Amino acid sequence: MDTTDDTLYMKQYVSQHPDNKMAWYLLGKQYMLRGMDAKANYCFLQSGEIYDAYERKRHPLAEQPQEMLQHWNRRQHRKRLVRRVAGLAAIFLLFVLLMPSNGERVEKVSDDAIAMQPVEPPIGVVLVKQGDRRPIGSAWNGILAWPEQPKLALAVRLEEEDGWRKWTGTKRILMSVNRESGSSAMNVRMHDSAACNCQPADSSVAKTELDRWAQEQELRWTLSSAIYQYNRLYGGWPQKLEQLTRSYPYNVLSGDTPEMRAMFNTLLAAVKADREEKDSGKGQSEGTGQEQTAMFVPGTEAVHKQWRQPLQIVVDKATHRLAVVSGDIIVRSYPVGLGGDETPEGSFYISEKVRNPNGKKDGPFGNRGMTLSNTLYAIHGTDEPDSIGLDKSLGCIRMGKADVEELFDLVPLGTAVTIKNGTLPSKAAAPAERFKLEPQANESNPAKVYRWLN
Repeated sequence: MDTTDDTLYMKQYVSQHPDNKMAWYLLGKQYMLRGMDAKANYCFLQSGEIYDAYERKRHPLAEQPQEMLQHWNRRQHRKRLVRRVAGLAAIFLLFVLLMPSNGERVEKVSDDAIAMQPVEPPIGVVLVKQGDRRPIGSAWNGILAWPEQPKLALAVRLEEEDGWRKWTGTKRILMSVNRESGSSAMNVRMHDSAACNCQPADSSVAKTELDRWAQEQELRWTLSSAIYQYNRLYGGWPQKLEQLTRSYPYNVLSGDTPEMRAMFNTLLAAVKADREEKDSGKGQSEGTGQEQTAMFVPGTEAVHKQWRQPLQIVVDKATHRLAVVSGDIIVRSYPVGLGGDETPEGSFYISEKVRNPNGKKDGPFGNRGMTLSNTLYAIHGTDEPDSIGLDKSLGCIRMGKADVEELFDLVPLGTAVTIKNGTLPSKAAAPAERFKLEPQANESNPAKVYRWLN
């Protein structure tokens, strides 16, 4: 284990056991090895007589320990004060810019202006892979690399199978790190006995926060994917969310939510930055399966770019599964009906999304349909639910009613679809709650009679 890992572990232990003088002494030794003398001296003074016993001398600053500790605390206080003043200055500047001149009527502050106000990121999440032999050390490295420290950070391990991580599977919380507002102090709790070799702390609060964050993350996946696909399809950027939720055939998104409206400006700026970085040759290509490390809620710029990979669809003919994926994470997995050799393998995209393709809510194609690359192949519902899991179609991909409704909302127009033979796990847990958007426009197309290869 290198000195960085040792230091992180000791910092974590000291935060949990602030009265343990030996821990302070050992942390000080780690800082000395890294050339961080000021922090080392602070720790040595906290260790008191332990330093004297092991070093066989008094610390050079031991005659004035309180003065040094007070100096250290003053420095930390000044750092916090600077951050607060900067935040207040930004708010004041915003107020001045929005303040009406003499005789002007006071207007309501727009949602866009509110989104500009600086906020502390409430939660951040690090995903630790199952094969990581130093899960806590890796989690700390991820947390400390964030440009802003959230009020709550969670280290989480997803259920894994065949190289895939399952979003709807078991989520194990390894560690939680709480930080009080405006403070640099961190309160660390370990929640997994296998990861810490300790008696784990209660994780009920952390689990509630993780569940809430996971629901918001699904909205971020869908919205950022929609922004990306809008740019790819139309060559420009949406200036407002309503441009994504237009009527057929421009229904990039099948609706929205209040949370999506709040996060739109932040994600738009982030996806634009991703595109500029990729065009300059500095960015990673989409769908590379890069490690996904952290994500803050909307309202901050610290949105980790690898969480914004566009959602993709993978269909596995061998297991009769359709999955929505982001990197190596299976966001959703559904059983499907196929057509055996009649279902083509290869790369496609969703070129059309339509509600009630039969002109009514029931019929051979069910109440949702998504055309693949302007062909006669499609992903759609079915009036033969017993055919799910079998090769009964003429080439199309059949889905159950609830599944196709969720997929229709989850993936935007333009989403890439890859049909393979043997790639996905044969089973996946159902989501605790279905993903659902609030419809904003008419997505039906009564002028067309669909003749997909059902």
